[in-house]
Amino acid sequence: MKSLQRIFSLLSVTLITIVFFNGVHKSDTDPETLTHRTYKIKSLKLPEGLNLAGERVPLEINDVRERMERELLVNTYWQSNGLLLIKRANKYFPIIEPLLKKYNLPDDFKFLALAESGFTDETSSVGAAGMWHFMRATGKEYGLEINKNVDERYNIEKSTRVAAEYLKKSKNKLGSWTLAAAAYNAGNYGVSKRLETQQVSSYYDALLPDETERYIFRIIALKEIISNPKKYGFVFEESDLYTLEKTRTVKVDTVITNLTNFAKNYGMNYKELKIHNPWLRENKLNNKSRKLYEIKVLDK
Repeated sequence: MKSLQRIFSLLSVTLITIVFFNGVHKSDTDPETLTHRTYKIKSLKLPEGLNLAGERVPLEINDVRERMERELLVNTYWQSNGLLLIKRANKYFPIIEPLLKKYNLPDDFKFLALAESGFTDETSSVGAAGMWHFMRATGKEYGLEINKNVDERYNIEKSTRVAAEYLKKSKNKLGSWTLAAAAYNAGNYGVSKRLETQQVSSYYDALLPDETERYIFRIIALKEIISNPKKYGFVFEESDLYTLEKTRTVKVDTVITNLTNFAKNYGMNYKELKIHNPWLRENKLNNKSRKLYEIKVLDK
């Protein structure tokens, strides 16, 4: 009896082992379950004619080619972030594009704003804020109101004007839009000093801080991917993209003691008011100087 039980036990173990190894073997060769058959990480071919504001990227320089390829690979294969940037770009580019045209700044600089902030309402680790990521001192230098009640770094129209002024000033000083963009990251003095010390005049010939070394290439990579999303594997429908609700402007030159009540008067809640007016930092508008502010409200 015991011998029979041992035989059945051995047979059971043998059968289970066969089934297990057959299952593993099948999953290792089944095209529907193998990751490497359904997901491939491909080396990307750098397109010819890459440029920033019409200024060509010299891909014939090995170092330049490698740095450009790095940013294109990183921003292509960081798929979740890339798709979110595409979605947000659809939301804010229609606001930025006419402003860049109005202030005579190349359209490509909308990708600089995207690279800076990702179009999120977050402050950087060093205190840069708003879509264009201005430091407090720079914003004030260019006439933005910045305090705990109002922070115009978060005002898209006003901060875009300041960005245009800064970039055009840098371009006049440094001689190219590419260097102006680098100076946006590292400062005019920092870039010009390094160019002078190294006796070069091109961004692509200069040795700059690590972040600035990547900065221009990231902007160009975002431009290439967002301009040709399907080419880089991003598949979506128009309805998947983010949009802003239609608004109209209300001019205010008085104190607003409670923005929640102000919003309700225009058929909005406080959150909706803040989404369209992130420069309002508190639930009130002090306005002791009786300044004229423009507040966006939903156009219902």
